[in-house]
Amino acid sequence: MAGGDLVVRNALVFDGVSADLVEGAIRIVDGTIAEVGDVGASRPGEQEIDAHGAVVTPGLIDAHFHAYAVSMITSRIESAYLSYLALAASLRLRDALGRGFTTVRDVAGGDAGLSAAIDRGLIPSPRYFWTGAALSQTGGHGDHRGAEDDVCFHGGHMCELVDGVDALRVAVRSRFHHGAHAIKIMTSGGVASLTDPLRPAQYSAEEVRAVTEEAGRRGSYVAAHSYSPESIRHSIENGVRSIEHGNLLDPETAAAMAAAGAVLVPTLAAYDAMDRRGDEVGLSPVSAAKNKQVLEAGKYAVRFALDAGVTVGFGSDLMGDLASDQLVGVRLQAEASSPLDALRSLTSANAELLQRDDLGRIAAGALGDLVIWSGNPLEDIAVISDEGRARTVVSRGRVAVAAS
Repeated sequence: MAGGDLVVRNALVFDGVSADLVEGAIRIVDGTIAEVGDVGASRPGEQEIDAHGAVVTPGLIDAHFHAYAVSMITSRIESAYLSYLALAASLRLRDALGRGFTTVRDVAGGDAGLSAAIDRGLIPSPRYFWTGAALSQTGGHGDHRGAEDDVCFHGGHMCELVDGVDALRVAVRSRFHHGAHAIKIMTSGGVASLTDPLRPAQYSAEEVRAVTEEAGRRGSYVAAHSYSPESIRHSIENGVRSIEHGNLLDPETAAAMAAAGAVLVPTLAAYDAMDRRGDEVGLSPVSAAKNKQVLEAGKYAVRFALDAGVTVGFGSDLMGDLASDQLVGVRLQAEASSPLDALRSLTSANAELLQRDDLGRIAAGALGDLVIWSGNPLEDIAVISDEGRARTVVSRGRVAVAAS
């Protein structure tokens, strides 16, 4: 998509890193930030916005998004027509953009077709990074069958069952062939899966290494669904870079993550939403009980990680109608750390995870994705987390959502 030309004047700029807001203007040329500070008079063809002293941040990044997750019941997703899922995904992506998320990373789903539609401007959407279906061992977190279900399942739109080193290498190579950003694997049990306990590690060390070696050769990385210290250590010791969820993290394992250069992507919104709204979306009793085990622990994991020097990102991981709680996760993460920490997680930290120094910052050379807020989120995170607050969202140098 062609980028736009835009000047935002009279802004208080959060650059994605610094705790200090800087007064000035931002000039975007052809979708890329060209100047920050004193940018001079407007030029022919430039759109101009007067921020009136409002805080402007980089566009937010959700590093654990599921475009195809139209239901809490995984089997309904995996057996649905992909055409339906893609149309439903377009609405989930549009709504995320309206909340201020100008980039998402889809870590269990997505494909080259949806990505191409977004890149060509066929649907309003954040920038879209996808992994394709997550890889799970048989009986692992991606295996949605109950113990008494006599059905065959090899994979669907969000998860694929792949066992063994050779089969995993083929699966990884296929994903990169079609344009995947990274690879997602399941290395522990999960809340939504019915037959696997949360703590034990999944996949053998040889299987995990096969996946991370293939990703490394492509200059990419592996994200692992992992809750417990034992599964987190199993993951990072075998080359995993991005730990998703990590609710049961302890200080010792956080230190090991820091030493390995691993990133934590907490998904606090998901557990809070399932706890409050589980009956509404048909959460099973098994999943509700598992959710209780990780609900409160997640906020401590964020603090342990930050204290150990781990880069902490932000993810939502919301399925079905729970997607409307995406911004609740911002409040929860700010409460578990601080508004400044949360803003860094939503911007520069997630950009680092994505290996993109042109995202998550307001600086010359960064891409022209911004949000103009109605107040100062460093002083009151509700400026972001309250969906009813006005915001102007700029994507690719063009106004995607105008404050009403």
